[in-house]
Amino acid sequence: MSNLPTNLRYAESHEWVLDNKDGTVTVGITDHAQQALGDVVFVELPEVGTALNKGQEFGVIESVKAASDLYSPVVGEVIEVNDALEDAPETVNEAPYEGGWIMKVRLDSDSLDGLLDADAYQATLSADD
Repeated sequence: MSNLPTNLRYAESHEWVLDNKDGTVTVGITDHAQQALGDVVFVELPEVGTALNKGQEFGVIESVKAASDLYSPVVGEVIEVNDALEDAPETVNEAPYEGGWIMKVRLDSDSLDGLLDADAYQATLSADD
């Protein structure tokens, strides 16, 4: 059972969202997701300026075991990507909630509605077991 940060919101597709309280959010993948993937070897980042719809694919994360699509948990525009992941994709494994963030998005609407809190996300993981 992983310790989920309670200040984040979660998508059932295993992305986390940090509300930066300024109309932007930071997005990454959960500890559960990085553990399931195994050693991350590549992260395909979205282009800055990309408009995203909730549930839209925005990139790919590849590990030694598999490649998985990344889905936007929010509606908005990509304003920054974590370029450090190009040279150090393993940061997603080492610090999924800190240095392993993937993108920052300026929200178009209140698209945090419908995201799960830590307890609700944990319940979805327990249901998978």
